[in-house]
Amino acid sequence: MKLLIKNLAGLLLIVSFSAQSANDDVQASTLSELLNMVKEGKVVNGRINERREREFIADKSKQQQAVRSAQRQQANEEARSERLEAQFEKNEQNIAAQQEILAKRLGSLRELFGVLQQVSGDTQGVFEGSIISSELPGRGEWLREFAKSMGKSSKLATIEEIERLWFLMQEEMTESAKVSRFMAKVIKLDGEEKQQEVIRIGAFNLISNGAYVAYDMDNQIISELPKQPADRFVDSAAELGNARSGYVPFGLDPTRGQLLALQIQVPTLEERVHQGGTPGYVIIFLGAIALAIAIYKFTALTFVGMSVNSQAKNPGVASLKNPLGRILAIYEENKAVDSDTLMLKIDEGILKEQPSINRFIGFIKIISMVAPLLGLLGTVIGMIVTFQAITLFGTGDPKTMAGGISQALITTVLGLTVAIPTVLLHYFVNTRAQGIMQILNEQSGGLIAEHAEKTGS
Repeated sequence: MKLLIKNLAGLLLIVSFSAQSANDDVQASTLSELLNMVKEGKVVNGRINERREREFIADKSKQQQAVRSAQRQQANEEARSERLEAQFEKNEQNIAAQQEILAKRLGSLRELFGVLQQVSGDTQGVFEGSIISSELPGRGEWLREFAKSMGKSSKLATIEEIERLWFLMQEEMTESAKVSRFMAKVIKLDGEEKQQEVIRIGAFNLISNGAYVAYDMDNQIISELPKQPADRFVDSAAELGNARSGYVPFGLDPTRGQLLALQIQVPTLEERVHQGGTPGYVIIFLGAIALAIAIYKFTALTFVGMSVNSQAKNPGVASLKNPLGRILAIYEENKAVDSDTLMLKIDEGILKEQPSINRFIGFIKIISMVAPLLGLLGTVIGMIVTFQAITLFGTGDPKTMAGGISQALITTVLGLTVAIPTVLLHYFVNTRAQGIMQILNEQSGGLIAEHAEKTGS
């Protein structure tokens, strides 16, 4: 009985707690009230459970409807997919049939379009490497797009595109035969950009301000050359720049820049002299001295010869300003002596005149012999430098040996260049001196013979 009462009290507490949860302000004061509250809670809970069951049944019905709707939608989509697959297969068949018809109708036109694609690509390469693009830039852009579009099988060239390709090719041929003037930016050697007139000679050369300029195909810029070719080419460029009509000789580069680049690399006379090094400078210095002495001596002997010839025509009046006059003065002073003594006196006078007449002539001859030897010395030095370069760097790069070989060859050339003219100068000067000495000997011999006839001894 006590156990039952305890269990009943616990149940009452639970019911009381549940009732309190449902009705926070409702409390049971007696067991009857508590019993009623339990009954009422049971009724309420039953109603709630019934409502939940009805909601669950309703939700289940909705879910079944949603499942049936999804199944119907799935069936519709499957049917639509089958229709699309059938339509796709039909379209593929139609496309294949149309392509076959197109291929039959095109015939040789497809080969024509292939040729157009190839020609457009080749023409684009020609434009990229042509200096005509310096005056007419941007021509290759359309050709690039046209070649790409021709690469697509579904794209065929229109009449307008074919005519434009024809026009561009004809324009290139026409412009390659023209001498055109236009304004363009030219990059100077110091990096400054200057707007100035540029003359285009066909598809071969560009000149500006009387000098050759270069066109960079990749960057599409015109720039000055670091060095101009030989003067004869630059002179022709200047003449063409100043000409407005008629014909002017011009140094044309048919290789479109290759020969011009080689001409630029050709060293000038000054650069060749510098390649000779110290032996070359010594040879040139000696050659200059020999030339100066030869010119001075030849001029002096020419005047002496003129005065001697004049004195020979007038032997009665002796002038001490020329060698023959001084010989005649010796004769006049020694008329009273015998012939042998007179001959000795005159020979002594001739011997005194000979050093001044032959002065420096021997030095010219020495230079003519020393110059080739100095050239040979420079050649040996150049070969030593070459072998040292081969020892250090090997023979893989010829530029490492170029300096020594240049010195070896240039010094030989300089030595011969100085020696050959010096030998000729020595010959002319020595001939002039020997001519004067010949006149002195002839005149002195005549004076002695005349004196011997007069004196009879």
